[in-house]
Amino acid sequence: MSIEIAKPSQILQPYIKQYWCIENVLLNGEHHIQRVIPSGLPELTLYLGNRPKIIGYKNDFEDNLILSGHQKGFYDLQIENKLSVFSIVFQPQGLMVFFRLPLTELYNESIPLKYLNEKLEQEILSKLTNEHSFEKRIQIIESYFIELLKEEYNRFEFARINHAINMIRLSQGKVSIENLASETCLSRKQFERKFSYLIGTTPKKYLRTVRLQLSLYLKSRNENLNITDLAYESGHYDQAHFINEFKIHTGFTPKQYFDSNAAYSDFFE
Repeated sequence: MSIEIAKPSQILQPYIKQYWCIENVLLNGEHHIQRVIPSGLPELTLYLGNRPKIIGYKNDFEDNLILSGHQKGFYDLQIENKLSVFSIVFQPQGLMVFFRLPLTELYNESIPLKYLNEKLEQEILSKLTNEHSFEKRIQIIESYFIELLKEEYNRFEFARINHAINMIRLSQGKVSIENLASETCLSRKQFERKFSYLIGTTPKKYLRTVRLQLSLYLKSRNENLNITDLAYESGHYDQAHFINEFKIHTGFTPKQYFDSNAAYSDFFE
């Protein structure tokens, strides 16, 4: 299996977190089930080999270029034969400067890009598909997204929401919605409305995702942390509340998850 990860150019770093690609071939008859959990990061994914089959609550798709918004819960991907994927992972607030729609429409959804921006899909799909170099695909994506930045869409609101996301990241999700609203010079109701429209989920739900990601990050840094310590250090009231939240988001108890999965946080790494 081959995995590559790269950071975006400096001008796109406020909007795009990273690019990654994976190449893997399974023998005939073999398959792998990959559990996907909320990461707090939207993603644009190009499937170049066989598309994985979605198992769970989400609708399956037929297209190869898919935009996924902020996720509510978990689902599984069944991978067979050849897997070839190129993906753009956005910053939590990154989509708002590239797509002219209420991002609540992407909440818990994975939608073919053509339904959101047909012109962009037509321009990049064939180029990405015909190019086999990871670096060249990044160059293709960057040229288009840098051009989209010139439209200045949501530029003022981006600064406001970007500040809130930075507060969430620096506090590791341990910040009140009232404090976030105050820091962005909005009432709580105004802040919740703008955050939902421009991020795609409510601040309360988003903070829950960040605390999940924090528990994964803490465990990756110290595998000896027990469940009680992990619960309190990730901002939960008690162990029972942590276990319940963890199971809602991942489908497993923390023990079950860490027994069979490596602890890794997409959000904090």
